[in-house]
Amino acid sequence: MNPGARLTLGLAAAAAVAGLAAWMVSYARQWRKKSPEEIERLRRLDVHRRGRIALGHVVDFMDADSSSGQGRLILYHYEVGGVTYEAAQDISALASLAAAARGLSGQIASVKYDPKRPTNSIIACEEWCGIKEIAGLRD
Repeated sequence: MNPGARLTLGLAAAAAVAGLAAWMVSYARQWRKKSPEEIERLRRLDVHRRGRIALGHVVDFMDADSSSGQGRLILYHYEVGGVTYEAAQDISALASLAAAARGLSGQIASVKYDPKRPTNSIIACEEWCGIKEIAGLRD
């Protein structure tokens, strides 16, 4: 084998190793352990971006229970394809919504849901709020 071929082969091997290393770093970053809060934030944003809108009603608002560790919950129901769903969303991460949520029982709201899994829904996220009376108060 001539020296030029060896050099080319060596450069190709080095490039392959560098590409593999870059892929491994990218893969590790993608699958790093996320906190439960980050996972919930990503779920809300995913439903917001891919979701469809249904008419819903706010049923109740519950403050944090120190023994259960839950934050502020907003309970709502909505209908998709003739099936009524009841859901609760922890809105403590959405500060302005959590502050304004009292007294919303009975309010009509838009609910975004995942068309593939209608049980996966939101009433608000960082970029959208389905409650008309407080939609301008988003974080």
